[in-house]
Amino acid sequence: MTGNESESELPVPPYPPIEPTAFDLIVIGTGLPESVISAAASASGKSVLHLDPNPFYGSHFSSLSIADLTHFLNSHSTPSSVCPDPLYSDVEISNYASRLLSQHPRNFNLDVSGPRVLFCADHAVDLMLKSGASHYLEFKSIDATFMLDADAKLCSVPDSRAAIFKDKSLGLMEKNQLMRFFKLVQGHLSLDESEENNVRISEEDLDSPFAEFLTKMKLPHKIKSIVLYAIAMADYDQEVSEYVLKTRDGINRLALYNSSIGRFQNALGALIYPIYGQGELPQAFCRRAAVKGCLYVLRMPVISLLTDQNSGSYKGVRLASGQDILSHKLVLDPSFTVPGSLASSHQQLQESFQAFSLSDNKGKVARGICITRSSLKPDLSNFLVIFPPRSLFPEQVTSIRVLQLGGNLAVCPLGMFVLYFSALCDEVNQGKKLLHAALSALQKLLVTGTAGNSSTAQSEDMEEAKPTLLWSALYIQDLSLSHVFI
Repeated sequence: MTGNESESELPVPPYPPIEPTAFDLIVIGTGLPESVISAAASASGKSVLHLDPNPFYGSHFSSLSIADLTHFLNSHSTPSSVCPDPLYSDVEISNYASRLLSQHPRNFNLDVSGPRVLFCADHAVDLMLKSGASHYLEFKSIDATFMLDADAKLCSVPDSRAAIFKDKSLGLMEKNQLMRFFKLVQGHLSLDESEENNVRISEEDLDSPFAEFLTKMKLPHKIKSIVLYAIAMADYDQEVSEYVLKTRDGINRLALYNSSIGRFQNALGALIYPIYGQGELPQAFCRRAAVKGCLYVLRMPVISLLTDQNSGSYKGVRLASGQDILSHKLVLDPSFTVPGSLASSHQQLQESFQAFSLSDNKGKVARGICITRSSLKPDLSNFLVIFPPRSLFPEQVTSIRVLQLGGNLAVCPLGMFVLYFSALCDEVNQGKKLLHAALSALQKLLVTGTAGNSSTAQSEDMEEAKPTLLWSALYIQDLSLSHVFI
């Protein structure tokens, strides 16, 4: 089960007959939600057929080579019979070092709609541990988090008392203020309410905007930004946005961050990322489902849904091979459409469709992927950079996050780095402006010498004539979140 099979290199094989011909559940698409559903259904003893028209696992949650990612984005940014409403638009791909990159055709694992960075204490991690999917995964820690400050420099984000004391970018007064705030939060979260030193945050404060509560705690602007956007991970400007984070939710996010630090011995920070890319996540659940008896068939489109002649209700699918497969239930990846089925004249079939949503957000996300030959920070490979709202231009109302990953995560050759950009946006032009502003800011950091990497400088394959930015892909993704369930 590898996501590195090239669509252009492998011929499409003849469709084999599927046995048996009836299942409890058919799942179309091997993205992360569908793979979790397959694993859960298989573990509960249900017979499951899991199909995907793609030649690789993961669908939009996959990790692909440069050539396959380019093909995937271009093919999924134009309407087709299988995907009439493409998830991606305004794809801009630039190659500044084609000769160098061509020497490593299979050494890149680039996330399509990612990356999926996880908190160590996240429920998703608990699910992987409980389900056994963790047996098929290996993670590495994200070494540090940085935030762009008012001087356009990357300042470190202190995530513990020890880190606060060691942080040279914070003054003594700022350190004391941050320590007092963390002590207040820890006291509020303590289970032992009988302790006299534990001060509980009032219900009135918990229901107030988190930004107002931080102001009430007399935290300076710099510390407020760190707490809001680098620890609580607020997406929108908390001073003017309608998407205001309540103090109760903000405290819960700080608790998640704090409980993630030190949970695993091999992960020093709060965040982890899967080796070989986010495509390993759905594959881990697929492997777990296969162990429990789930049958997998790739390169297998579904051309129509089958209905009962009397009741008009769903009873199965017709495959591109012409074979009919029956099932009691169906789950359909939201990015796929069975030709003609959703517009079926059978009113009873239409009424049987149900949809479940993974989130309330129905906007867009601006994404960027860059390959560089220099790290943004000397001697660090894997870290997160936060551009808080209005840090790049006055109209910037959302945070921009940039994750840098190095070769030790097997996402690129050693001596190179992959940078992932992401920012929520309402429309295409706003998203493109966010991406170009962040890319311009990072290029300045690379050029001015704020960034560097000794191992890269010593590489014989990367002489100074080579550009720092080797390749980039910028695009807008619609947040399609509803899965069809019958």
